[in-house]
Amino acid sequence: MSFSNFGFIPPIGKAISRINYSNPTPIQEQCIPVVLSGRDVLASAQTGTGKTAAFCLPLLDLVANKPKHKHKRNISPDVLILSPTRELASQIEQELKRFSHFMDTNIVAVVGGVSYKLQNKLLKSNVNFLVATPGRLMDLVRQRKINLKHIDALVIDEADRMLDMGFIPDIKKIFESTSQDQQVLMFTATLNKQIEKIAQQFLKDPQRIAIEQENKSNKNIQQIAYPVADYNQKKLVLVDVLNEADLNQAIIFTATKREADRLSDELYLMNHRSKTLHGDMSQRERTRTINRFKNNEIQILVATDVAARGIDVDDITHVINFDLPRQVEDYIHRIGRTGRAERKGKAISLVIDKEKFMLQKIEKYANIKIEIIKSTHSTSDVSLVYKKKESGFKKKRRSTAGGKKNDKFTASNKRKKPGFKADAKTKAKPRRRPVKKNIKPQATAS
Repeated sequence: MSFSNFGFIPPIGKAISRINYSNPTPIQEQCIPVVLSGRDVLASAQTGTGKTAAFCLPLLDLVANKPKHKHKRNISPDVLILSPTRELASQIEQELKRFSHFMDTNIVAVVGGVSYKLQNKLLKSNVNFLVATPGRLMDLVRQRKINLKHIDALVIDEADRMLDMGFIPDIKKIFESTSQDQQVLMFTATLNKQIEKIAQQFLKDPQRIAIEQENKSNKNIQQIAYPVADYNQKKLVLVDVLNEADLNQAIIFTATKREADRLSDELYLMNHRSKTLHGDMSQRERTRTINRFKNNEIQILVATDVAARGIDVDDITHVINFDLPRQVEDYIHRIGRTGRAERKGKAISLVIDKEKFMLQKIEKYANIKIEIIKSTHSTSDVSLVYKKKESGFKKKRRSTAGGKKNDKFTASNKRKKPGFKADAKTKAKPRRRPVKKNIKPQATAS
């Protein structure tokens, strides 16, 4: 099947040919006809499968075929696209501009970290596509700079990430600001009961589309784990990885912003072209850093999970988990930054003892087997990676079973032993001493 089968208007077909798109991906093949029909969609597919084009292309066609409406009082876009992060919003904006290269379409992105004055200026003209993060959009709605009553379509992209970041209450308020009659499209990388429950609040009889793979991670990505004992061993193994001959560009993920800054500074002192990317940076700094990374001016990007989605750079050869993520789904999104456009990539995890059970969860969730390699810098036992985690009940039972029978002091004896402080469960209620009453002797008759 080719894109010509969808019957797009000529300007869109010309733009598709210009960017050398040949055949639609499975998510595009199933989504585009449903979106063109005007029906609500709940779609799930892993990162890097072309979800953005799956809703951008048909919505561009629908907007182009609808009569123009001018709302004089304040801005009312034709399509509203909600994104969890600034980076993903910027990526969607760029994709829309590529697909509408031969069309007269006004596309505006409003995200946090950018001057309100500049965004208000962009919103004065008629906007066809508004790409926004929930927080900044809520501010503009409260200021009455945007009217959402006349939108024709609402797209909620990366709904699972929205849930993780706590944006669902804001999305509910945004939805209440609309006419609630518009077409609603919800896209997610992972589909679970929570997402299903959220979808029931926004979608009406949606077409469910799930592109599931037996192996949830990209087959072009080689996945390796190095067991290490501490931070210093992590850093030694990391330096070896960064010196590999096949490394072109790499993203290193850390658990905290402070650790990202610290690690980036240490790598810079080792003459690596490194830079940090996290949520405390202004939008201007983040955009400048991403553009420099795309232009290969920066070789190593040290980031938190804010960059796990929304960075599309084909030349990334390595993704390094300096710290494993807290959620197994985030591992898939992290490593999805490499192995794109049918290229080969490596995903390397540096795993300390307390993270080894998370590694087992990742293998089970993604239905993969991660290769374990012992580094010369590591003193950690590789066999512990495969050790089964013992439940808390069994662990407690095993630890108390040995000494319980031979203990000379039972719960009652512990209370009697002088100087022993019994816990709340074994503490006996104190006996109430009888109160001696001063009874006066009765006078006897003489």
